Amino acid sequence: MPYTPILATLGYVLSPDRRRVLLIHRNARADDQHLGKYNGLGGKIEADEDIVEGMRREIHEEAGIECDDIQLRGTISWPGFGKHGEDWFGFVFVIAGYSGTPFETNPEGTLEWVEIDRLMELPMWEGDRHFLPLVFDDDPRAFHMVMPYAGGRMQSYTYSRI
Repeated sequence: MPYTPILATLGYVLSPDRRRVLLIHRNARADDQHLGKYNGLGGKIEADEDIVEGMRREIHEEAGIECDDIQLRGTISWPGFGKHGEDWFGFVFVIAGYSGTPFETNPEGTLEWVEIDRLMELPMWEGDRHFLPLVFDDDPRAFHMVMPYAGGRMQSYTYSRI
């Protein structure tokens, strides 16, 4: 069967002092696959946009801010991650500069500034604990990860950097 993933973005907005990151606490919809978890901002890419344009749009829709400084940190292939076993492929960004004032909430939940050194204390997808250190480390190289899921659980992961 051919690999035909859903293309998506995942963005981490840094505070001006770069010590905190803006996350969504998915606590608004009872039917949400991510209910109770913290996550970056983002979503599916639309057919008429490039990946950066998609990230900018998602940040604007979910947080009400404009991306001024955006950097691709890596990519992640999530075979089997979707609610019905769909494959996902994500482009992971750090937004180091923005304009505007972030929303406090959106239809998916509460937006919260979290200290980067406290991230691992939060409820999140198990796999996030493996790629988040790569998002926030000092290595300038992009990471490229494969993280298969089955039955809502991460099975393994591998990555390389270039």
